[in-house]
Amino acid sequence: MIETTVESIRVSLVTQNRVVILREVEGNRHLPIWIGAYEAEAIALELQGIAPTRPLPYDIIRVMLTELGASLDQIIISDLNEAVFYARIIISIGDRTVEIDSRPSDAIAIAVRTNSRIMVEESVMDNAGVSLDGDELDPTSLDPGHDDDISLADLTESASRSGGSSTASDELGIFRDFINSLDLEDFGKDNKNG
Repeated sequence: MIETTVESIRVSLVTQNRVVILREVEGNRHLPIWIGAYEAEAIALELQGIAPTRPLPYDIIRVMLTELGASLDQIIISDLNEAVFYARIIISIGDRTVEIDSRPSDAIAIAVRTNSRIMVEESVMDNAGVSLDGDELDPTSLDPGHDDDISLADLTESASRSGGSSTASDELGIFRDFINSLDLEDFGKDNKNG
């Protein structure tokens, strides 16, 4: 398994689609995952240290885990099937370990609140991970009220994919089209007008 961190959250001004970019802790591959607007905002608020006026469901889950004496060990982006990512939340309760099926966006929103590890199965990273040829993504667009129209065109060209099949690549075609539709002109700029 591969440990990752949230590199950034991006929004296309044209399509309004959100993508969370996970980056390998020990490598240069990135895993882009489409997420909903609400989940993107929930992740961004936590990463920026902004407390919502009322607790979000993810904040309530964190408090419930603490009050019940449970801890979130890690989340795992566990599978990719027909261009849909799947995740599992791994919780320890006493001497028991519980695995819960989850959408990746929800699992990530909980993981950032509990400072838990975000893991990706090797096969998922092999099939959907991309390299940036030494360039890092700019994580400055985490403001949930800010639409940052950037290009992640470099994300569409993956380094060698060990174990990837043409079927998995075909299923990701729509996702690659989305990534290609973003504009590179503002990539890496810190937009303070947003």
